[in-house]
Amino acid sequence: MDKHTIIRLKKEGYSNRKVSNITGMDRKTVAKYWNEFNLQMEMLSNPSVDAKEIQEKIASPPKYNTNSRVRRKYIKELDEYLDLILSNEDIKSNYLGAHKQKLTNKQIFKMVKDAGFDISLACISNHIKEKREKYKECFIRQQYDYGDRLEYDFGEVKLLIGNTTQVYHMAVFSSPSSNFRWAYLYKSQNNEVFMDSHVRFFKMVGGVYKEVVYDNMRNVVSRFIGRNEKQLNPNLIILSNYYGFKINVTNCFKGNEKGHVEGSVKIIRNSVFAEKYIFNNFEEAEDYLNSKLIEINEFSGIKEELKFLLKAKPEFELAKITEQKVNGYSFIQVEKNMYSVPDYLVSRVVTVRTYLSSIKVYSSGHFVCEHKKKDGAGEVSIDINHYLTSLARKPGALRNSLALKSIPPLKSIFDNHFSTEPKKFIEILKENKEKSMDELIDILKEYTKFSNNVIPINIVESQNTISNKTKGIISAYNHLRIGGMN
Repeated sequence: MDKHTIIRLKKEGYSNRKVSNITGMDRKTVAKYWNEFNLQMEMLSNPSVDAKEIQEKIASPPKYNTNSRVRRKYIKELDEYLDLILSNEDIKSNYLGAHKQKLTNKQIFKMVKDAGFDISLACISNHIKEKREKYKECFIRQQYDYGDRLEYDFGEVKLLIGNTTQVYHMAVFSSPSSNFRWAYLYKSQNNEVFMDSHVRFFKMVGGVYKEVVYDNMRNVVSRFIGRNEKQLNPNLIILSNYYGFKINVTNCFKGNEKGHVEGSVKIIRNSVFAEKYIFNNFEEAEDYLNSKLIEINEFSGIKEELKFLLKAKPEFELAKITEQKVNGYSFIQVEKNMYSVPDYLVSRVVTVRTYLSSIKVYSSGHFVCEHKKKDGAGEVSIDINHYLTSLARKPGALRNSLALKSIPPLKSIFDNHFSTEPKKFIEILKENKEKSMDELIDILKEYTKFSNNVIPINIVESQNTISNKTKGIISAYNHLRIGGMN
């Protein structure tokens, strides 16, 4: 207003000195504004000049150049100290995940004052805001084609089931291209739940998306290596390899990178369980969720998107995949029970796939052995064939070994016929390790019927009435006997 008052008074014929007395402003300032106004009015008559730009300058308030001002209290040392504080805050947030424990402006102000700097809270707050917003993030809106992207997340809901309030977990799938949302209700969010939800979803839609996007949940990222590198959960890798989808993990604390599923969790939770949250049993809550999801997706584009999905695979057989270290007795522990593995794996780490009724053991990606799953606790499943190499070096250990005692028929044959010849017993086991236990016991029983005399194999071969299994027994017998004589 002072600028326009000066211009008005000058137009009325007042001198610079008189205008200065009236307004209380310096004569140089009066002259500056009046001269600028006259220059701008002259420029308006020039047809090559943008009239709008000149008009804006005439109407705009005066601008002051503050670049040459010297900071008296916010000095260089204080600026560097503030940078150090804020960099430590970034480390705390990025490495420890403590983004909700950031220092407040008042706490930073106290640290600055304690360090001996004379500054106001308002000044420090302004500089903190300036530094934190220096590289303000710009969000780029995305648009995906059908079948390209599926987002995944967990959401919690509180339900009253059987007069008991409990927290349940929704595994939520969301397609940003078709606006399709689906969820499954679980009692936990462990790895079995994580795997099961994927299998159920891909089976339901009859196909697979090209990419599935996750946050940094434990079921996805096993551990962080450095600041940016992540080690993916091996179970997820197996699932990805089988179904053929690409794994995409968002940056830490960047929920906007999978914003569609973040919104879907809220939509499903509010649309389904905001009004109705009391159920007689868990199954009733599951059925209610399914019925409401059909309503939610009535206007989605899922029918069109199904045409663009990858070809469906047979239903993946769920397995809990863990890594176990083989102990000195060549055992691994799986769910409180012990299972034997081949003795060459002692002290190594093996991969165990635990199914509903069996467990399979792998070493360096190769199948090693399989056991029927024990249902109790503290039970042992042992295969004597896993110890044949060690027993060949320590035949005296065979008599009281758990591997032998765990098979009473085999133990009985050993005690009655091979107690003084454990090496021979071990050799027979090694030659027939591919056979079933029933076949092995039959072979040992027939073997013990022969006397200690060598039976010529050519005579046996001339007898067509003798079975091939018996020929094999006699051949093995002669080999052992002759080898011992030589």
